[in-house]
Parts: sequence; C-alpha cells; structure tokens
Amino acid sequence: MPQPISGSTALAGVLGDPVRHSLSPAMHNAALAELGLNWVYLAVPTRADQLAVVLQGLEAIDCRGLNVTLPHKQAVAGLCHSLSPLAQRVGAVNTLVRHPQGGWFGENTDVEGFLAPLRSCEQNWQGRRAVMLGCGGSARAVVAALVELGCSSIAVAGRSSERLAALLATCQSWAPQLHGLPWAEGSAALAEALALADLVVNTTPVGMATAGNPDAARQCPLSPGELEALRPAATVYDLIYTPRPTALLLAAASRGCRSLDGLEMLVQQGATSLRRWSGLEQVPVTAMRAAALAQLGS
Repeated sequence: MPQPISGSTALAGVLGDPVRHSLSPAMHNAALAELGLNWVYLAVPTRADQLAVVLQGLEAIDCRGLNVTLPHKQAVAGLCHSLSPLAQRVGAVNTLVRHPQGGWFGENTDVEGFLAPLRSCEQNWQGRRAVMLGCGGSARAVVAALVELGCSSIAVAGRSSERLAALLATCQSWAPQLHGLPWAEGSAALAEALALADLVVNTTPVGMATAGNPDAARQCPLSPGELEALRPAATVYDLIYTPRPTALLLAAASRGCRSLDGLEMLVQQGATSLRRWSGLEQVPVTAMRAAALAQLGS
C-alpha cells in the first residue's frame, strides 16, 4: 500500500517535453509503495528554456532524484555539477542524483537498461556485427552499449548526413568499430549491411503509436527489400514499445528473427536509477514491470 502523502513525503520525478505520457510515474510509484518509502514520483513537464530553473527549484525543495527524457538528455549534461565517466563519454544524461556539494550528478542508466535484455538472451555478442538505425537522441547510449557487448562492427544508418557525421565525430574516438552508412531510398548499402548483421537496433521513432497520428503505428523504418535482407538468425531490437509489437518486430518475427522491444530497457534503466537515489541494492523490478504493462493495457 502506498503511504499517504504528508509533510514528510519526498519527491522524485521525470523531466521532459512532452512527458505526460510517461510510464515512469506508474512504474516508480509501484516500486516505492512496495519498498515502503515515503516518496512520490511525478512527471514534470519542462520546456527547454525552463530546464535550468526547474533543476534549481527541485534541488531547493530537496528532490531525491530525477530522470530526464526527450528532448533534454544532452542539454542537461551541461547543467550538472559533474558527470559519471559514462555520461561524459556518451554526452547524454538520463538520471540525476543529488551531489553532496550541491547541484546534480549526471549519470546515464540507458546503457545498462539497453544491455539487460540482450544479456538475458544467453548469446555471446563478442565479435558480432551490429546495425543501428538512426543517429538521434538514444544513439550514443546504444553505441556505448554495443561497444561494451564487444561487437566488432557497428554500422550506423542515418538519413541526415549532418547528424550522422556529428555522431561519428563524437563517438569514433572510443568506438573505432563504428562506421556510417548513408540511408537513402533505393540504396543497396543498408540491405547489404543487414544481410551480415547479427543484431539490428532501431533508435528512430518510426513505428511509434501517437495519439495524433493513428497511422504511425503501421509504419516500419525498413523497406520491404531491406526487411528481406534480414537473416533468420539475427536479433532485432526496437527501442519503441508502443505498440507491442511494432511493425518492425512483426516483420522481423515473420523472418524468423528473435525480437526485443524497448519496454524492458525502460524498466531496467528505471530500476538502476532508483538504486542510485535510494542507496538500496535491491529494488522490486517485477513490480515496476507489472505497473508499466498495466499502464500500457498489456
């Protein structure tokens, strides 16, 4: 049972714009209730021009910790007192912990969250080939995770040559196996890379269900020809989890591929954040997963 809100109830939350759709409040409040912590976790809509003042205000009221989602993961890194080595390398922060000298300590738990379902596959990823679709907000964390897995080749397919070049410039010093793959309609380059891939990761929003666009969920980031290139032995990992499964994962499953969506990544990164804020080694991951599924109506 959750504790009644009182004058001693502590606050945690997630900053983003938009953020009202987030599953994190349901997930974290279920965990806090099971742990018996007198905290409440809220979604805090935050415009980009308000980010610094919101962080100062939440520190002033003794907020215990924060998650950060789009579009603030990179901007918030520059507002932290200091960063973990991983967050500094990736250049993106999704978890804020109170710094003992004041301000916020920035961490990135997306990498750990992304890795969790892959490690549960009981497959050795050392020396494997990966293809990543997209070079946006989640791409740097995924590259760091693929490096940690030991992938020998990481091809990044990007439709924007400028964003692709920026990603390569940021990451290639610590990810020498990373190379760019221009992604243009009718080009055979991506299909050729997919034919060799052991792991394909979609970091684009293509295929995500949205309230204002009912057709969005039927979209797939890969063309029919690119889908045909997938090997049945490949694993396809879509960071999207609405709908479940996405059009990409449905198509991958029809090819015989193992498919993973982003819900477990969300759960695991959230559990890691809660460990950081609370100082507890064990948090109720099962309750967090169940709450997220219930919120999705699964």
